[in-house]
Formats: sequence, C-alpha cells, structure tokens
Amino acid sequence: MKINSIINRYLFKEMIPPFAINTMFFTFIFLMAKILDITNLIVNYKIGISAVFLMLIYSMPHFLEFVIPMSVMMAVLLTFLRLSSDNEIIAIRACGMNIYGLLVPVFLFCLMGCLLTGFMTIYGLPWGRTSFKELAFKAAISNVHVGLKERTFNDSFKGVMLYANKVDLKNNKLIDVFIEDQRTKNIVSAIVAPKGELFSEPGKFVFHLRLHGGTINQVDFEQKVVHSINFDTYDISLDLKKVASTAGGGVKDEKEMTLAQLRKYLKDADKKDADKKDVKYYSALIEFHKKFSIPFACFALGLLAVPLGIQSKSAKRSFGLVLGLILFLFYYLLLSAGLVFGEAGVYPPVIGMWVPNIVVSGTGFFILARTVREHPIKIDLLFDLFKVKFKR
Repeated sequence: MKINSIINRYLFKEMIPPFAINTMFFTFIFLMAKILDITNLIVNYKIGISAVFLMLIYSMPHFLEFVIPMSVMMAVLLTFLRLSSDNEIIAIRACGMNIYGLLVPVFLFCLMGCLLTGFMTIYGLPWGRTSFKELAFKAAISNVHVGLKERTFNDSFKGVMLYANKVDLKNNKLIDVFIEDQRTKNIVSAIVAPKGELFSEPGKFVFHLRLHGGTINQVDFEQKVVHSINFDTYDISLDLKKVASTAGGGVKDEKEMTLAQLRKYLKDADKKDADKKDVKYYSALIEFHKKFSIPFACFALGLLAVPLGIQSKSAKRSFGLVLGLILFLFYYLLLSAGLVFGEAGVYPPVIGMWVPNIVVSGTGFFILARTVREHPIKIDLLFDLFKVKFKR
C-alpha cells in the first residue's frame, strides 16, 4: 500500500509540468487567431491598451474549454511516454503493481481538468462572450467616426455602404456623402448629400447620421419603378456589424446564455409543438449538453492516452506531441459531426455531444485491456512510418 501511494503521488506530480506548459502553449496559439479581430478594432477604432487586455481576458474561456482537455491528454500521454521509454513501467510491474492501479492518479488528474473545464463552460464562456461583445460595441460606438476614412467605401454598418469625400473628426462632420442602403428587401436606396453630421444617443447604443440638402434615389426591383426624393434634413440609423445585434439589450446567442437561461429557454420551447422547434432550439440544446460533455472528455482522452503512452517505447516526445494532436483531432471531428447533425435535427443533440466521449473512452478501454494482457497494438510501427516519411 505504501509503494502504491508513493507511485501515485509520483505520477500525479509528473503530469503537472507538461499540463502547465501545454496549457500556456495552446492558449497562446489560440489567442493568435483572436488577435486579428482585436487588431482590426485597434486600427479602425483606436481602442486603448487596457481595452485590448480586457478583450484578451474575455476571449480566454472560449479557448480554455478545449485547451484544458487537450492539455490533460497531452500531459498523461507525455508522462507515460517518458515512463515507458525509461523502462519505469517495467519497474512498476516488477514491484507487483498492476497497470490498472496506475489509473488512480490519472483519474484524479482528469477530475481536476474536468472541474476546470466545467467552470469554463458553465460560468466562464457566457461571461466572456457577453463581456467581450459589450466592450467591443462600446469601443466601436464611441469611436466610430475614427474608423471612417476619407474617399473610402466603409462597410462597417449593417446593410449600408458609406462613402465620404472628407471627414472632419473634430466636429464629427462628413462632406460630400454617398450612401447605398440595402436594408429594405427588393429596394436599393442611393443617398447623396453635400454634408452630414454624426451623433449617438447616450445609453441606448443607437448611432445616427443626419444629412442636409440631399437626394434619395430608390430602385424597387419587384415593382420595377424608380423614385427620386429631395430632402432638407434626413436622419438615417446605422447599426454596427456583429456587435450591435447582441450588445445593449439585444437577444442573446445560445453561447452567451448561462445554464439557468438555457434551461428556461429549453423548458419554454418544449411546451411548443415539435414542428415549431427551429435551428435555435437545437443549437441551445447542443450548447446545454456541450457544457457537460466537453469537461467529461478529460476522462475519455486521459484514459486513451495511458495505453498509447505505455506502448510507444521507442517513440520520442515529438512523436507524442504529434500523436496527441491526432487523437484530439479525431475527438474534435466526432464532436463537429455531432454539432452539424444535431443542429440539423438528424438525431437528438444528446447523442451528438456524448458519442465522441463514448467512442474515445471505449477505444481507450479496449487498448488498455490488450496492454494489460500483453497483447499490444503496434504503435511503434506508426512511429517508424513517421520516421521514414520524415527522412524522405
């Protein structure tokens, strides 16, 4: 019993450093993808360093819900890969300890990852997405005039193309304005005015452009008629793309809903007829199950990593990194298929969200049982194949 406790503590401590390193590495990689959107806000709307830092913080829960399970799997895989290559697995067996006994520290480590991932999916993700969109919208609405460039077609507004020959940032005025408005179905409006003024309504997140002494030319494609209207003063409301639809009291996306809000929405939707359940209902149901299935993926991926790490005796850590990425890609493909078919209503979303865990954990149990019975799968052949390919 004393030997078992020493080995369990030893294995648990061995998994912590690769977990921390992989978490930081993969978080950095995912943040690089998000930095492009933030750079666009910096360039177009001149937001400050503090706002950029907050946006990065708000973006992290979205990445960590996948980074933590991936890092748990990589930590388990790299730990057992090192133990196997250093023949420590043989020494542990010589002490009379069964391979199944090594699962105790692994499952404790996976439980830690499961709790962290669950916190991110249940609490962190709705908070992060909502806070990010509110901050982005406030920054854009307060500095939208900065994003307007002279003699450039601006498509930052929903359904509206704006062109100004000159932009006066001090007085928030536009000179020689041309607008193409396609927000009305089957009707395109071309608005021309010598000058315009930008202003917003405080607290309501509504942005307006007031034009003076211009002309509106409307083309109705359905009726095949053209109307021309002269005006002295004309106000046009402008909505910023992406952020305006959700910030400032708009309808929340299912990924922005808390667990309680998802339950309420699904409960209200269940009272309706089955024919009236749309894509949003299935998306909300998928999001509800995903908040629990992804955290439990830590157990499935960790279980699969144990026998693969034991069997890869001659493999290097670089191969372990590649193998781990392939395993997570396999899991993610199964999860993506569940998302697509679940949103389409091909089968219940609960199946699409939990089948990847069942398949991965079932594969892990199968390979582990063969490893215990000393009927291993030839993982080293795959490593040798990679070596040949790299040499070529």
